[in-house]
Amino acid sequence: MARQRELDLGDIWLFSACSAGQLRSIRRQVEEVTVPAGRVLVEEGTVGREFFFITEGTASVRQGGRKMATLGPGNYFGELSLLDRKPRSATVTSDTDMTLLVLDQRRFNGLLDEMPTLANKLLSAMARRIRDADARAAH
Repeated sequence: MARQRELDLGDIWLFSACSAGQLRSIRRQVEEVTVPAGRVLVEEGTVGREFFFITEGTASVRQGGRKMATLGPGNYFGELSLLDRKPRSATVTSDTDMTLLVLDQRRFNGLLDEMPTLANKLLSAMARRIRDADARAAH
């Protein structure tokens, strides 16, 4: 397989307002997993409890059974599930053998307990994303 892509949490919108120290703490909580081709990673309509960052391989994103996108190294999905624990908006299935970095809900909540200021950074990043979406919708 291709050389693994290193996880840079600062490139991910949810963590973009975090300090270097906070990013290091988050990175320590991420677990590396490998999955075979054909594995359903998240299923549309089920409650999400993990965030995934792809380091190797590719996956297909489907909504209502229709293919919407292909994800590869450097792409990520499931970040909103860490915040709201709502049903997934799409199904993501591995097209190839994959290596993923996963942050689960339990570890994420532990980080929030350990670093209360992290919640403020996440809120700041969310507000920026909503403002950007509003600006795009206005044009």
